[in-house]
Amino acid sequence: MRQVAEIIEGRPLVHAEASEKVRDVAKKMSERNVGAVPVLDSGKLVGLFSERDLMTRVVAQGLNPEKTPVSTVMTRDIVVSDPTENIEAALQKMYKVGCRHLPVVERGNLVGMISLRDLLQMDDESNKEKADFLNELVTYSPDYES
Repeated sequence: MRQVAEIIEGRPLVHAEASEKVRDVAKKMSERNVGAVPVLDSGKLVGLFSERDLMTRVVAQGLNPEKTPVSTVMTRDIVVSDPTENIEAALQKMYKVGCRHLPVVERGNLVGMISLRDLLQMDDESNKEKADFLNELVTYSPDYES
């Protein structure tokens, strides 16, 4: 079974500092085409800021994104993944808590970020490989020369 480490390998880690303003973080997320970023304070993971946080905690509440620090509107109660965790376990964890993004933490340090889309894509690739193998197995007809 594939591991979370395979998804984050070689990927740049996009994050926000707790003191950054919401508008700056939203701009960073838009430029990098990510739906959520881990939030760090003095290098320590303290939360997660997502598109959903932006909509429900900033826009819907009428807060000024240019003045609001991301630390006041981020999700604080987060679930994390370990790089050695298999994809199925990470998917189950996301389903259980109802989230779409997981920071990846190794020995207390943030090492990456995965999304539900990442996990489903990896699972889909794995299933495609299995289907291709089975199709080849079923349709293979050796040339028998006598």
